[in-house]
Amino acid sequence: MFGKRAAKALRSAILATLISTGCALAQPTPGSQAYHWQSVPYGAGGYVDGFIYHPREKGILYARTDVGGLYRYDFTGRSWVPLLDHLPREDADFMGVLSVAIDPANPDKVYAACGLYLQDWARKGAILRSDDRGLTWKKTELPIRIGGNADGRGTGERLVVDPRDSNTVYFGSNQDGLWRSTDSGATFTKLTASPARSINFLIFEPSSNDLYLASADGKGGLYVSRDKGSTFVAVEGAPQQLPQRAAFAADGTMYVTFAVGDGSSWAVNPSHAEGGKLVRRDPGSAGWKEISPIKPSDGLRGGYSGIDVAPDGTVVVSTLDRWWPHDDVFVSRDKGARWSALSRQARFAVSDYPWLEETNPERRMGGWLSDLKINPFNPDEMTYGHGGGVWTSRNLSAAGTDQPLIFDANIANLEEGAVTQLVSPSGGATILATMGDTAGGAWDDLTKSPKAGLFRPNTETNESIDYAGQRPGWIVRTVHNSKTRGFFSKDGGGSWDMFAATPVVASPPNEPYRGPGAIAISAKGSALVWAPERSGGFHSSDGGKSWSPSAGWPDQREQTLTPIADKVVDQVFYLHDRPGGRILVSVDGGGSFKMIAEGLPVIQSWDRSQLAVTPTRMRDLWIALPGGLVHSRSADTPFKSVKKVEAAWAIGFGAPRLKDGYPTVFVFGKIAGQGGLWRSEDEGVSWLRINDDAHQFGDMRSITGDPLEFGTLYIAPHGRGVMVGRPPVVTKP
Repeated sequence: MFGKRAAKALRSAILATLISTGCALAQPTPGSQAYHWQSVPYGAGGYVDGFIYHPREKGILYARTDVGGLYRYDFTGRSWVPLLDHLPREDADFMGVLSVAIDPANPDKVYAACGLYLQDWARKGAILRSDDRGLTWKKTELPIRIGGNADGRGTGERLVVDPRDSNTVYFGSNQDGLWRSTDSGATFTKLTASPARSINFLIFEPSSNDLYLASADGKGGLYVSRDKGSTFVAVEGAPQQLPQRAAFAADGTMYVTFAVGDGSSWAVNPSHAEGGKLVRRDPGSAGWKEISPIKPSDGLRGGYSGIDVAPDGTVVVSTLDRWWPHDDVFVSRDKGARWSALSRQARFAVSDYPWLEETNPERRMGGWLSDLKINPFNPDEMTYGHGGGVWTSRNLSAAGTDQPLIFDANIANLEEGAVTQLVSPSGGATILATMGDTAGGAWDDLTKSPKAGLFRPNTETNESIDYAGQRPGWIVRTVHNSKTRGFFSKDGGGSWDMFAATPVVASPPNEPYRGPGAIAISAKGSALVWAPERSGGFHSSDGGKSWSPSAGWPDQREQTLTPIADKVVDQVFYLHDRPGGRILVSVDGGGSFKMIAEGLPVIQSWDRSQLAVTPTRMRDLWIALPGGLVHSRSADTPFKSVKKVEAAWAIGFGAPRLKDGYPTVFVFGKIAGQGGLWRSEDEGVSWLRINDDAHQFGDMRSITGDPLEFGTLYIAPHGRGVMVGRPPVVTKP
């Protein structure tokens, strides 16, 4: 299917593209080499849950994501500019952006409330602030946790700048009340007057500058402060539901969306909404009027979330969790007296993203529609987010007519795909990636989203992928929801056959879900080894028609062990017994495993390690460990620590500089006190850092080098899809 050698010519265009578009060019530092970094297009936009256009400065639009960072839109290049790639691994949780704020009086200022989770084990959150539209940042650590990937993350905005005082910034937290800064975000103090622990949004009324606060405590509620947060009073007549978002029209009309939960969560966005409403309060009135486009009823459930009002009074609102018949966006030009459902007219331009074209044949607006905004300088442009990225309209003024309403898949360079594994075979496809929710695919041309190489069904989570070292067109992968949880391809991913049988069993009652786990294929494809989650190992010698337990597999269930195949010798597999501190080998196609090394560090379930085999050498093993990197070159040599490597979180291999030389070793880790991405051409004797402080990408899900092109590295940063890094001069051995 794929011609990898021919594809090398296509990839030479990447360097020119990077230079012409100003994409990420790492600046060299001592002991480092400048690499060019670029997203590999796929179209997995992920859950984009908030947008802000600057109200007074044309051409400023920010988008926040739950796990993939913050972006600013480049209107000239029609692509998104990532703003948090500078985050080091210790701050990787800040890729979860709960809220973003602009300063209405200063278009250069932007703030972000960052953190991923609310549990006790999670890193505490921070407010990031920038004076140059996100090019550089300063950080204010907070003593509380922020849930950028928690329930309720689609509400907001929780972070606001006082329109009449740029020094004053408010932050409404997930579970720790209201906070205020009076020094432009440098420090924050908790306000004791907060009427709620859990806050869904803060918004200033333009004419009075009153501060409204949406409570997510209990049944929710809406409050207002007229003294900069010193006191709050309940807003009379507001629905006793959970406020999601609010907007003010130019004439002072206030619109608020609400949702009602199903009792399973303290927050209802993006899930759990059983009901809700849209209400309006006219200027000078204390009463509220319900103007919901569709009211919940038996069999028609869901609430409302995104709300915005254009300068000309056009109102747009999105439903929330309306799983049947589907979520929708509605438009009104008479303050909610009449509504038009956009799905009736919508046409989606997705030709650049083949997987999206396949998943949206029925004009669906998407799911998890949490936010939408109309460009204050272009009434035809409405941008909204959903669980699969961003759609932007070309002609919103056509809403309510018989004309097609065109939406573009506006996700260029906003790749929030959650990659689970990367591999780069020595033949066939250039790179293959499995992904959560959107399956993944195989690329030959790194400048385009794949079409022929899509993994189908392309709306499922793929967990693991491997190729046969001596037959690189033979590929296997595991899938969460397909019948037997696994597929086999013998033509580089051009076509796939589902395994006839599977060792994956359903989760016992009252136990967590068991995923499909990891799979490996032997060097010539004659044997498979599969390790489902919290299960033993299984092997097959008939291409997955039958599976048998592997003898000698460690008897433990707390950690899922990952088998790897020798890429040179057929029938040979290796296994890292993490809790036992041992390495095991099978020489009979996975039928039985025996110990070949012991005394290695014990790895706890919450720590990371990775066993890897050098792809051109038999039994040449490396182990990336929390406390360093160890290497054993052959069966006759013990594992030895690699000097200067203090931590190794991921490892991969690429082409050697010289033909038939030892493969390049890539490590994501800490070497000589410096975290980053590293390259070694001499088996770990010396290391060169290949990223810089502006391009650290938080954490990595997977890395792998290109076996045919020296220096080229593929990475999967958490929440950033697939990226490729290349040195200024690319050479082939």
